Amino acid sequence: MTMPTPRSVGPALAFSVAAAGIATYSAMDAVMKGLSIASGAYSAVLWRSVAGAVLTGTIFIIRGNKWPARLALNLHIGRGFAAGMSVLLFFWGLVRVPMAQGVALTFLAPLVALYLAAAMLGEQIRRAAILGSVIASVGVVVIAWGQAKTGASSETLLGSGAIILASFLYGFSLVLLRKQAQLADPIEVTLFTGGVIGVLLLIGAPWFAVMPSVGQLPAIGLATLLGTFSAAALAWAYGRAEAQILAPVEYTAFIWAAMLGWIVFGEHVSLYTVAGAGLIIAGCLAAIRGTAAPAPQTEAAA
Repeated sequence: MTMPTPRSVGPALAFSVAAAGIATYSAMDAVMKGLSIASGAYSAVLWRSVAGAVLTGTIFIIRGNKWPARLALNLHIGRGFAAGMSVLLFFWGLVRVPMAQGVALTFLAPLVALYLAAAMLGEQIRRAAILGSVIASVGVVVIAWGQAKTGASSETLLGSGAIILASFLYGFSLVLLRKQAQLADPIEVTLFTGGVIGVLLLIGAPWFAVMPSVGQLPAIGLATLLGTFSAAALAWAYGRAEAQILAPVEYTAFIWAAMLGWIVFGEHVSLYTVAGAGLIIAGCLAAIRGTAAPAPQTEAAA
C-alpha cells in the first residue's frame, strides 16, 4: 500500500512548529530532571514512557488508526531503541550537570544528523545549512570554554560524557525520524517510539526501577503531556521539511534550558553562556535561509 505523502509547507512554518516542540521538550526536561534527582533517571524515563504510551495509545485507538506496515514498524522499533538509549543517558547526565551545560552538549546531535542525512537519505547539504551549523558550533565551544574555566568534578565529567554519547544517538534518531514521519502520522510515530522505549526499560525494571510515589504522579503526568505534544510537533515538522533544515532548531533548546535551570534549580548563566547563545541563534537563522527541496516520495508495503 502506498502511504500518502505529507502536504508540502514552507520551511519557515515547519521550523516554527519544530521550535514549539523543542520549547515544550525543554519544559519536560526540567520536570524530568526533578524526577530523576528524586528517583533516578531509569525510573523517571520508564514511568513517563509508560504513561505516554497509554495516552497516545488511547488517541490512536479513538482515531481508528491501523497497525503500521512492516517498513514503518521496523523504523519505529529502530528509532525507539536509539531514542531510548539516548534519553536514558541524557537524563542520567543531566542530574550531574546544569541544564544549560547539558543541553549545550546535545548540540552535537544536529551536526551528526546533518551529515547522516546526506549519507542515509540522499539529502544535498546546502551551504546555508553548513554555515549555520558552523556558527552554532562556535557558540557551543564558547559555552564549553566558559564551563571549563570554572573547573569540573569527576561526577560532572561523567555526566558530560553520558550526554555527549546521548547526542550522537539522538542525531541518528533524528535522521530516522525524517524517514519515520514520511510513513506515519505524528500520533503513530509518538506512540510506537515511546512504546518501544517503555518495553525496553520494563525488561530491566525489576533491577533498576522503583515505583513512583503518589506525590510524583502529577509530575509524571505533566512530563507525559509535554513530551507527547513535543514528539507530535517534531514528527509533523520532520514529515514536511528536510532534516538539515530542521536539525538546527535543536539549538533553541539552550535558551529554554538556561531560563528553566535558573528558575527551577537556581542555576546561574555566565557571560560565556550568553555569548554562546547569541551565536547559536545566529546559526539557526543562517541555517533556514533558502528554500527546502520537496520531500522524497516513499512507499511502504502493506
